[in-house]
Amino acid sequence: MTDLHRFQSFDGVSIGYRVLGDPAGWPTLMLHGFLASAETNWFLPGIAAAVAGSLANGGRRVIAPDLRGHGRSDAPTDPAAWPRDVLALDQAALIAHLHLRDYDLVGYSLGARTAVRMLVRGARPRKLVLGGMGDSGLMAAGARAAMFEDSIRHGDAAKDPRAGRRVHAMMAAGGLKPEAMLGVLASFVATSAEEIAAIDVPTLVVAGQRDDDNGSVEGLAAMMPDARGVRIPGDHLSAVMEPALAGVITSFLEDSGG
Repeated sequence: MTDLHRFQSFDGVSIGYRVLGDPAGWPTLMLHGFLASAETNWFLPGIAAAVAGSLANGGRRVIAPDLRGHGRSDAPTDPAAWPRDVLALDQAALIAHLHLRDYDLVGYSLGARTAVRMLVRGARPRKLVLGGMGDSGLMAAGARAAMFEDSIRHGDAAKDPRAGRRVHAMMAAGGLKPEAMLGVLASFVATSAEEIAAIDVPTLVVAGQRDDDNGSVEGLAAMMPDARGVRIPGDHLSAVMEPALAGVITSFLEDSGG
């Protein structure tokens, strides 16, 4: 059974989140990608159900928010509502709201970037999964953001018209406000190699075989003291629909050896 909840973040913005699984199970916070939602990244592909249904540790409680600007969360258009690292600040507020002390953290694309920013800011999950994210996607946050900004602002007239059309189609499908999506991009903060190297929790870095959109998975894993890189079928958009993604995430989370 999935329950929809809402809470007010640190600045009063309302964030929607869904909960699935055993109410007493191990908390697993799952963060979706840009222009997506918890529904499209985690629930429709069956990943949330696979994680919630894993049997070790007496079951799991999946907590899957819609990031600010996405899904059922508020989408403010005032630039003041988009300070640097705001998505990480929202998740810190959610963790405090739920009184979570021990939990696992899973992110895909923007969700993975947000997860890393959470750890840089002091979060300490038991395990970390970074999906659809590589080294340059974290260390040069502005490069890919510039492509998205051009696509959002100019559509067919963007430097890459195909990207412009795809981004506008995704915004239309998700009912997303362009001003809010530009706010997401404006909040990006680059993460240094030193900050990445200081993340010492057991980490899985996973992406599609044809996904180097955010740099090298293998390169990112090599920068971290307790990480391994894995490739699954697909590209950046299609990998979330691959059963292999749910499989490697649940296997990693349930591996008592870390």
